[in-house]
Amino acid sequence: MKQVSLGLIAVAALALSSPALAASAPYHAPRAVDGQPDLQGAWTNASLTPLERPPATGDRLVMTPDEVKAVEGRRADIKAKDAAPTPTSLDANKLPCYAANLTAGGDNVDCGYNAFWTDHGDAVMRVNGEPRTSLITFPANGRMPARLPRKPGAPAPVRGVYGRAGENPENQTLAERCITSFANHAGPVMLPSFYNSNYQIVQGRDSVAILVEMIHDVRIVRLNSQHSPMKVWYGDSIGHYEGDTLVVETTNYNPNQQMFGGTSDMKVTERFTRVGPKRLRYEFKVEDPNVWATPWGGEYEFSPAKGPVYEYACHEGNYALPDILAGARLEEAEAAKKISASADVKGRP
Repeated sequence: MKQVSLGLIAVAALALSSPALAASAPYHAPRAVDGQPDLQGAWTNASLTPLERPPATGDRLVMTPDEVKAVEGRRADIKAKDAAPTPTSLDANKLPCYAANLTAGGDNVDCGYNAFWTDHGDAVMRVNGEPRTSLITFPANGRMPARLPRKPGAPAPVRGVYGRAGENPENQTLAERCITSFANHAGPVMLPSFYNSNYQIVQGRDSVAILVEMIHDVRIVRLNSQHSPMKVWYGDSIGHYEGDTLVVETTNYNPNQQMFGGTSDMKVTERFTRVGPKRLRYEFKVEDPNVWATPWGGEYEFSPAKGPVYEYACHEGNYALPDILAGARLEEAEAAKKISASADVKGRP
């Protein structure tokens, strides 16, 4: 009997020490003081993987080794070129800019940010170790479904256009006004962009706060609550826990916010699950029967950020908006002078 017991103990010890057996054991997230899964910390979703899959890839979810090498190698090449000493033979007004836009070639002389200021990360997005071709996983082609025709009489959202001079601040984009980001960092859906793709999650008894570096917004997820009827920026988020997963449902978006072209009735369901010591899986599902005939969604994994989330003081030193409006007023004044001068010439005897 003692020999059998010792044998079982030996087998159990072997199982605990074996990497293969240990890897097969399900991961359970550490618990916060209230017993809920601990999702807290500073995270990043910086990634070289696009939201939508390139059409040529078809329904293939996972990149080939050669595709990974090409994408990650290109990013490494852009960073190396940008870090190299600037050639003295170049015209000072035409310095190379190895830019953020990986799909447009990257080497150009007219971009707002060079590689020093951008942070796509250095790798494609991996989920459970698989390098993904897109963040969207359904429909199977990894792309948003076709949009439905706009309903007759549906109100048009009021959204500014970059670079368009307006008669007042409300004609400018939300990003130029420092109201929301020009990319969907805060979401939901929460997406990476070419910089500031960092977040901090803080959990409380009645709510979860998600601090977003871009524009420095805090999204408050009210736990075990009901939706407010108010239409607000980033929508109204309520959440609850299902085992190791925080489930968040968001709707009632401000109709003037650009969220993939969805309406204020769009509903996004998110699932946050800690799947490893340094891995936080993020799943999302988007529904809006006014815009898409079928739901769409996907997943990716957050990884630990390199440091804390610093303040993004969008309004401090923001000269863009007053300069845009001042330029518009100057153009209007010059146009009025030309009209007045033309009228004077025509009125002379």
